[in-house]
Amino acid sequence: MSIFGSMKTSVSGMNAQANKLSTVSDNIANVNTTAYKSATASFSSLILPSGGGNYNSGSVETNVSYSVSQQGDAISTSSGTDLSIRGAGFFVVQGADGSTVLTRAGDFKPDANGNLVNSAGYTLMGYSYASGAPAVVVNGFDGLVPINVNQNGLANSPSTSGSFTGNLNSGATVVTASATVALPSTGYTGTGGTGSTPPVTTNTQKSSVVAYDKLGNTVMYDIYYTKTADAKPADPTTTPPTPATSGTWEVAVYRNADAATGTGSSFPYSSGPVATSTLTFDTSGNMTSGGTFTITDPKTAGSIAMDLSKMTQKAAAFASTGSTNGQAAAAVTGVTIDKNGVVYANYAKGDPKAIYQIPLATVASPDKLTLMSGNVYQANAESGVTVTSFANSNGLGYIQSNSLEASNVDLAGQLTDMIQAQKSYTANSKVFQTGSDLLDVLVNLQR
Repeated sequence: MSIFGSMKTSVSGMNAQANKLSTVSDNIANVNTTAYKSATASFSSLILPSGGGNYNSGSVETNVSYSVSQQGDAISTSSGTDLSIRGAGFFVVQGADGSTVLTRAGDFKPDANGNLVNSAGYTLMGYSYASGAPAVVVNGFDGLVPINVNQNGLANSPSTSGSFTGNLNSGATVVTASATVALPSTGYTGTGGTGSTPPVTTNTQKSSVVAYDKLGNTVMYDIYYTKTADAKPADPTTTPPTPATSGTWEVAVYRNADAATGTGSSFPYSSGPVATSTLTFDTSGNMTSGGTFTITDPKTAGSIAMDLSKMTQKAAAFASTGSTNGQAAAAVTGVTIDKNGVVYANYAKGDPKAIYQIPLATVASPDKLTLMSGNVYQANAESGVTVTSFANSNGLGYIQSNSLEASNVDLAGQLTDMIQAQKSYTANSKVFQTGSDLLDVLVNLQR
């Protein structure tokens, strides 16, 4: 047995426990660091060849690993740009030097330019909706841009489609155009109101809908429904047999701004209808044709595809509800982020508008990622290549706003590890001290 060898072994033991104490120190220091992943020191022995009557003590090696795949608890916050990932995946962020790395730390706040930056100075990256719904680049970070929530100015979008649902009363009076009564589709001619020539029938139903032009102005349209034929079942008892007939309704759409005023009626309008159609119903009251048409407005140069295919003709009162898409000119009041990572701009008027989508990245072995300063990670040969996708798909988790991921450090366990490391270090130092005393004995034998 070599006294010097035992001293070397005890030194390696003290170094190993010092390494363990270092990981404990790091873990305790970062117990409140957002999405910090605890470090663990594990040991392996190095054995030296020994003879039957001679034992050579070896040493101990330290391996440090990080529990990257172990998720921390979710902590609720009051900020809509605080994000956590519930499940697998990492945010893709960019450092000040332009390097693209991964992180779970989602404590993002707008910087002076409106870009979302976390406390370590890394900028959140995503895909823009400027050219429509984005497609993810699976094997790289091409196409990613900083997520910017500083949406200045006014935004609007013109109406391009609309729809109505409801019921047309099957018992309504059938109207036939004549020299004494006009259908709404021709009611814009004449002298106005009940004195138009001829006057427009009063046996018609009206509803209105608001749309938006290219400048964000609101445009209201009046929609008239007038029954022009009854639906009748086939009569086989007549000679020859009478075939079934469809129920038909005329639809006429006018600009509300062109309606007559002070006449007790909207007719006559100052310009013709911007759309007309004929709705056809079978004897069961279900629509068979005419449910789609286009509003073409020459004053706004806009077209709106209307869908009335869900209207019915039943023995019930007239009912009609509908809407159009589009948005009036309005300022952005803030942003929201959904669980799929879509960033929406919220407006004072109108519906939210998607402006970015945040992707998530993953690797085959997250615990093998290279840890870097700022609580970020970089892929390497052991972790596997980075694969990018959208949240809530391909095995990735979902994004939760108003939430942060806590550190996964178990403080009580770290205090226990610290005591164990301290005792082991002390024991190894005693071995070294004993070896040193024995060497003194050997040196003194020479005297």
